[in-house]
Order: sequence, then structure tokens, then C-alpha cells
Amino acid sequence: MVQVKAIKAFSDNYIWCLTTHNSNQAWVVDPGDARPVITHLAEHNLSLAGILITHHHSDHTGGVADLVKQFANIPVYGPANSPFDGITHTLIDGDNIEVLNVPFNIVATPGHTLDHICYTHDELAFTGDTLFSGGCGRLFEGTSEQMWNSFNKLRELPKSCKVYCTHEYTQANLAFAKAVEPRNPELLEYSKKVDELRSKDEITLPSTIDQELKINPFMRSDLPTITELLPKEFLLVTKNNEPWENFASLRKFKDNF
Repeated sequence: MVQVKAIKAFSDNYIWCLTTHNSNQAWVVDPGDARPVITHLAEHNLSLAGILITHHHSDHTGGVADLVKQFANIPVYGPANSPFDGITHTLIDGDNIEVLNVPFNIVATPGHTLDHICYTHDELAFTGDTLFSGGCGRLFEGTSEQMWNSFNKLRELPKSCKVYCTHEYTQANLAFAKAVEPRNPELLEYSKKVDELRSKDEITLPSTIDQELKINPFMRSDLPTITELLPKEFLLVTKNNEPWENFASLRKFKDNF
């Protein structure tokens, strides 16, 4: 199986670097900045073999051009409907690609943006800005119903599947999650662990699908009681207890938290 290392970028981004123990080839996911990638590759005697893009935002794509200049002719995989013009190999929902002998299934996950895709495998998934540990991406382009449908696709992954998102938002997300479910024992225990990690400036990722199903309120939008503690101004007026409506109420509350 591939090894996955985090390359820190900006204030809270992670650029994921995939390698194997018997090769000097590496792939990176969402390189918003080329400089830390180039430094990491040099320090570990690695050569960049390809790039995976989840969506078009500049903090996920800003380093692509410089990396392609330095490592000529490498493939850049990304969503077919993306406004980012640096993609050489376009992907749609249901496509399959192989990276370092690992097959990944492409899952379209519109919500944060309309072009967002995730790279999924039974053992690990790169979820970009769709699924965070304890949270989800802000809805810049899509709707709550779209995002809930996207989450449902990720909820179907094996519970042991590791979740590699691209921001260190976990601690802040859990503060919100505890306002939604203050008596969730798994959440409270996980929050203590995350607080300890962050006090040492250590990474909180990857999470797992199983972990997120236990502590992430957005992943738990199918629970009828998930919004019972939300202030009334954040609840949908025409609420029919549909999971996507719960998701919408949670997202509105989070936007104002």
C-alpha cells in the first residue's frame, strides 16, 4: 500500500504526498503551493510523477504550474467540469485511475464547489474540502441537498477507510460539533485527543469513516435529533426532517458559529 505524508502549506493546508517504499516516484494531492512540495521532494530524494486535483480553488491548484515546469510531462488529474485550466487528464464520477499501483474510484462530490471530486479506495480517500474531520466544506457553489448526497457517497465507504482532507480544521470543527451534540461520548473523547495533538502542533489527520460517523454532525444528518439543540433561527422553516434539511440547518448554524 502507498505511504501518505502531509506537506504543510499556508496556515492550515495539507498537500498529501503519496509514495511507496520501493520507488522514488511520488504523487501529490492539491498542491496549492509548489515551494513546500519541491522542498519535500528534494529532502526525500523523490521525483514527482503526477498530481491529483479535487477542485479548482487556488489553495489547491496554485502550485501546479510551477511543478509542471520543473517536472515536465507529468499528468495532472482533476474534474472534467473544472474552471481550472491546468488539468491534463479529466475525470468524471465513476472513473477509475491507478496511482502507484493503487486503484482509485472517482466520486463526484458537488457542494463546496460544483467541480469537486474525491479519490476513493477501500483503505484511504482524499476528500479535499468536502469532508473534514468533524465538519464539511462551506457551500460556495452547491446546495445543501447536493452536499448531503455527496456525503452519502462517502458514508458508503468501508468504516476503516482513512480520510485525508486538506485542512487542519479539526479542533474548530469539534467545538462546533460539541455545541450540536454536547453529550456525545465519542465526540467528547475525540475532542480531548485532538486538543492534546494540537497543543503539540501535531496533525490530527487522517480520520476514518467510522470516526466521522460517530462525531461529525454533518455525517449524522440522518439522525432526527441532530438539530434539536440548534437555535430556532437556523432551522429550516419548512422542515420535514429530511436529512438534507438537517444538513442545511447545521451548515447555516456553522456559518454563524
